[in-house]
Amino acid sequence: MRRVPSGDYWAFFPSPLPRRIEYTDEIVRILDEATGALHRLSGVGRLLPNPHLLIAPYVRLEAVLSSRIEGTQSDVAHLLRFEAGDEEGVGELHDDVREVRNYVTALDHGILRLSEGFPLSLRLLREAHERLMSGVRGGYATPGEFRRSQNWIGGTSPTDAAFVPPPVHAMSEALDDLERFLHDHSMPLLVQLALAHYQFEAIHPFLDGNGRLGRLLIPLVLAERGVLPQPLLYLSVYFERHRNHYYDLLMSTSRSGELGPWLLFFLTGVASQADDALERTVRLVELQTALRNQLLDEKATTTVVRTAELLFSTPYISATWLSDTLGVSYPTAQSAINALVGRGDLTESTGRRRNRFYFAARIFEAVYGRSPLPE
Repeated sequence: MRRVPSGDYWAFFPSPLPRRIEYTDEIVRILDEATGALHRLSGVGRLLPNPHLLIAPYVRLEAVLSSRIEGTQSDVAHLLRFEAGDEEGVGELHDDVREVRNYVTALDHGILRLSEGFPLSLRLLREAHERLMSGVRGGYATPGEFRRSQNWIGGTSPTDAAFVPPPVHAMSEALDDLERFLHDHSMPLLVQLALAHYQFEAIHPFLDGNGRLGRLLIPLVLAERGVLPQPLLYLSVYFERHRNHYYDLLMSTSRSGELGPWLLFFLTGVASQADDALERTVRLVELQTALRNQLLDEKATTTVVRTAELLFSTPYISATWLSDTLGVSYPTAQSAINALVGRGDLTESTGRRRNRFYFAARIFEAVYGRSPLPE
């Protein structure tokens, strides 16, 4: 920490990120575990029969939990309602759900840009931030622009804050170094990713949304390096479960400069969540294959089979949504839904006579490990 010139407070001036570090035996061990788990997940991800349908649940889970770390109260069921157009079901959590949905939009934009050959860069982060903060609380905070003033964490001003990120001039220098660091492949990727995430959070380059964008950086780096074919790894589950320790380590790393504890925490999270994502992916593919085979054996209509496949991406639907999505008439869509209700694959969840929505509980449980019907 250094006193800010012409200021009466202390701020953190980050050192350039190291290009080489010393590894303890414990770090080497957990790095091997995390790398192996990530490679296994990557192998399964490349075998997904329809990745565009099966990836959406992972992105939603990451969006919900990354936003929850920042204090939102919505869950995946609320997000599904919002996406399906069930505004009544979202209720008072509309603003929270909009923030979560923006996270999905920002990540989708980043992945698309990278797939088009756009470099992982400060410009891409600004584009993602613009989508993350558009039309939500904090939207006043210059979406898509790095801050031009001092910010702080905790307290009422920089003088009594728990942490003060670097002033603007030092922030710009640190961001330039971070961008160069992201394109330097001289250290193990997961170590590089851990350091990049920490450094971004320490720099805190936006007036709002830094936590979510820093966590969004993780799947963007993995996609840019071609390690995962799709954003299957969702570390926010791990960070949210250990929220206090996560924040404590970010803070203590800045104060002490000691990287070891943070690296162990981050790499342990990668190993844990990669294994978890692998198990969920296998469950999802097995369930999709079994359901499709059953419907084909039963001589189900093409619309029914297509509807069942869509449920793995969007397990909360209405006849109106299905009609628009599949390009079929409303009666045809409702008939397909009724067939799946009759099989027990869908349940009407609103109790309404009109504007009804249907929920695929078994699919939801396969992805998220629980099966709460929306109330």
